[in-house]
Amino acid sequence: MPLRTVKTDLTDALTLEWILHVKNYKLTVDKKRCTGCQICSLGCPKEAIRLDKQPRTAGEKARKAKIDVDLTKCNFCGVCDVLCPYGAIRITLNDKHALPVIEKQSFPELVRDIQVDATKWSPDVEYENVCPLDLIKASWCTPDGKPIENINSLSDEERKELKITIALQKEYCPCCTICESRLPQGVINVRKFVHGKIIVNSEKCPENCRDCLDVCPIDGALYLSDDGRKVRVNEAFCVYCGACKVVCPVVEALELKRTGISHVPLRSGTWNKALERLASPVEVTKELRAKGSERARDSVEKRLGYKVK
Repeated sequence: MPLRTVKTDLTDALTLEWILHVKNYKLTVDKKRCTGCQICSLGCPKEAIRLDKQPRTAGEKARKAKIDVDLTKCNFCGVCDVLCPYGAIRITLNDKHALPVIEKQSFPELVRDIQVDATKWSPDVEYENVCPLDLIKASWCTPDGKPIENINSLSDEERKELKITIALQKEYCPCCTICESRLPQGVINVRKFVHGKIIVNSEKCPENCRDCLDVCPIDGALYLSDDGRKVRVNEAFCVYCGACKVVCPVVEALELKRTGISHVPLRSGTWNKALERLASPVEVTKELRAKGSERARDSVEKRLGYKVK
């Protein structure tokens, strides 16, 4: 048991600490990056995370749900850190990033497959607004390494000689694929790591309600119908985080089903239980059946002494 526990709730961050003799466990929620989505609260094995819907002020936009973590329940396992699509939660041990569930191999690492080919990035591309979360930065320099601040001041011939460096904050990327759609083909290729289906029930969706649209962190995933009365979904950009569903005033107006989460191979009861809370029962059954088939195949291969194809 910890010698002392500390919980600090500030404007920009929520911090929980376990202070022991030689160890200091800390959980930090970056409130600027937190979108008030469902993922961490559903995945938490201790039910330590709660999302509180914020009251609506007339004439103002809806606000994202506020996250709170119960220090009496949290054991700093790291599940929330692993699952957060936006990298808003971080677990540290003595100020170093630590994920006990990964270290103990009881939880898988998620696969954020993002490929960048800087050779295909053109100096003519406006990259500042490519990412809705501002996670991509491009910098240019001359062949001899001199930084270029104003590309527009160069001639076409000078631009052709430039070298580019692309910095992408992958740990905060929910893989919405918007950057891929806005840039020339092949510059960035993104595969979603959370798969699913989201449906707006037009009959139950309140007219002129924009709550879900107000809190959606991915610009373009939700949009208004032509008459401006109903919300529509562009699933090409949706990351199925659930921030919209948390604030929706009508329970059945939004239907969200996660059908899968890309992760490294792992057999774990902890992961299976988390998946049951996060994904639809049908898809959970498929994954468990696949794991059962793998175990059966491994058993046969051990008996036979060679790989079964």
